[in-house]
Amino acid sequence: MQLLLELLGVFDFRQPYYAQLVVERIEYGVDAVKELLSTLTIDERLGMMLEFEDLDPDKFAQLVTDAPQWTEWMA
Repeated sequence: MQLLLELLGVFDFRQPYYAQLVVERIEYGVDAVKELLSTLTIDERLGMMLEFEDLDPDKFAQLVTDAPQWTEWMA
């Protein structure tokens, strides 16, 4: 995972931290996740979501189910 992020040029030491925040915010709903993403750059969002998927695949699947339009938030 880290190698992929480095190759994409988006690895940042904050990615695991942001991913953990998303895991916690899922409990508060999709809007809480969307709010967090809005504070990040595009590269940070991409890296954080990749990290999030690895960190907690079940909650990532929950986000995809609850908000299939989540990819629109990446832009």
